[in-house]
Amino acid sequence: MKTIELLEVIFVFAGGLGMFLYGMNMMGDGLQKSAGNKLKRLLGYLTNNRLMAVLVGLIVTGIIQSSSATTVMVVGFVNAGIMNLMQATGVIMGANIGTTVTAWLVSMSEWSVLLKPDFFAPILIAGGVFATLLCKNKKKKDLAEIVIGLGLLFIGLKFMSDVIKPYAQAEDSIFRNAFVVLGRRPFLGLLTGAVVTAIIQSSSASVGILQTLAMTGVVNWQSAVFITLGQNIGTCITAILSGIGASKTAKRAAVIHLSFNMIGAVIFGIVMYIIFNINPGFAASGINSTQISLFHTVFNLINTIILFPFANGLVKLSGIFIDDSKPEANMDEIQITLRHLDDRILETPSFAVQNAIKEVVHMGEITLNNVREAIDSLLNNDEEKANKVFETEKVIDAHQKVINDYLVKINNLSLTERQHKIVNNLFHTVSNIERVGDHADNLAELAVEKVNNNIYLSDEAYAELKEICNVAMESFEYAVKARASEKKEYINKVVEMEKVVDRLKDELRQKHIERLSKGICTSENGVIFIDALINLERISDHSLNIVNYVNDEIKG
Repeated sequence: MKTIELLEVIFVFAGGLGMFLYGMNMMGDGLQKSAGNKLKRLLGYLTNNRLMAVLVGLIVTGIIQSSSATTVMVVGFVNAGIMNLMQATGVIMGANIGTTVTAWLVSMSEWSVLLKPDFFAPILIAGGVFATLLCKNKKKKDLAEIVIGLGLLFIGLKFMSDVIKPYAQAEDSIFRNAFVVLGRRPFLGLLTGAVVTAIIQSSSASVGILQTLAMTGVVNWQSAVFITLGQNIGTCITAILSGIGASKTAKRAAVIHLSFNMIGAVIFGIVMYIIFNINPGFAASGINSTQISLFHTVFNLINTIILFPFANGLVKLSGIFIDDSKPEANMDEIQITLRHLDDRILETPSFAVQNAIKEVVHMGEITLNNVREAIDSLLNNDEEKANKVFETEKVIDAHQKVINDYLVKINNLSLTERQHKIVNNLFHTVSNIERVGDHADNLAELAVEKVNNNIYLSDEAYAELKEICNVAMESFEYAVKARASEKKEYINKVVEMEKVVDRLKDELRQKHIERLSKGICTSENGVIFIDALINLERISDHSLNIVNYVNDEIKG
């Protein structure tokens, strides 16, 4: 083969691989958008029921078209404390089964002339592009994205197959000779599959390359089996690299993935080695793309069935390699939030949006507790609690920056219209929660002023202030609950309470003015009382803003 011809083969093959990977990624994005809200519900099914976790892993990987992306997310979920190791083990098992979907798509072209890429892929791309340009409906555009991705995947496959076929089918072909050597040396086949997959960080793509070569007739059963087993080991590198910088528990999730695939590869490798030695003719016989898909699926299914009862053992095994029995250094609230807002979860926008909501709610809970402390310090002249409020206010401000930075990252992802709306609403919600924190800070300042000037309210004023404090605080509590649950009943409660706070503010302000005119209260008391009413009314206003955003999402 001349140098120019070799370069042409390399360039065309690389271009085909690029289209294959881009098409797979595009199809995954379209599937995620189409799944929309349904995908986020899968998180709710992650109980300690391992079978359910396996199904979740299978479905998520089938949708996003990448077991590597799923396992990276698993590491992120464990790092964020959303998922425990038992749940992670089940999801990893399911992800290995789900990754076989791409292999079956690749092998479709062998089933019928009508399914060959050069027959229908151009039609898919043309139809998808016209739908994207002409349709205004977002769901139809998402479906068009899936169709275009599928078309590009098959065109890329055809590029790779066509450029290799003339050289692969020659008797002295380097490809044919290479696979004969790999077939005779199982360890070399395992290593080749692992290295190629580790480099491109996609087992789906590396299996697709193997299937493309199989279509030219140069791949034999023995080499294909051991390369495929190696590919299942190589795909673990993505999760292992992802575990760098994560918590020890998250690192254990990556180790579980590696040990699961390695144990399966060893078991299958030994069994197939014995079979090939008993029947050398079978070992040297050709294998086609569909048979590779079948072996890949059978391996992952049986591996899961064998190791499913030993999930506890895999978790314990990971503890031998990564010892997380010693507690890690204590983290403050901001460090905890930074860990929860794990960039690995950005692999799937639906989950990233839900993770952001979770941390916005967490920020709301911190602020709610600060409002309680501020009200307590104001009513009971407690300077110590007021100082705690000032310290927590700094934490709330820091949360605003951390969460907003994460929301910016999410906003740059491929999102549906509804997800864009939620992210925009979360920006506003964080701002409103921070403003509630400011009003809590103001109430604590009023408490310090009361202490410094030895000011005490009359029994009547104290009872009135306590009443409006309770309603305002409760309205914010229900606003946080509404953001967490999207329940209409909480939204309605906040709407009602905001009206009550507005009414009480006017009534109590008038009553206090009357007490001032009668000389029952001093002017210093009056200023603090009125300022407290204003801050409490603002807290209920921000609570109303928060539930209005949630209500907007429910309607949308």
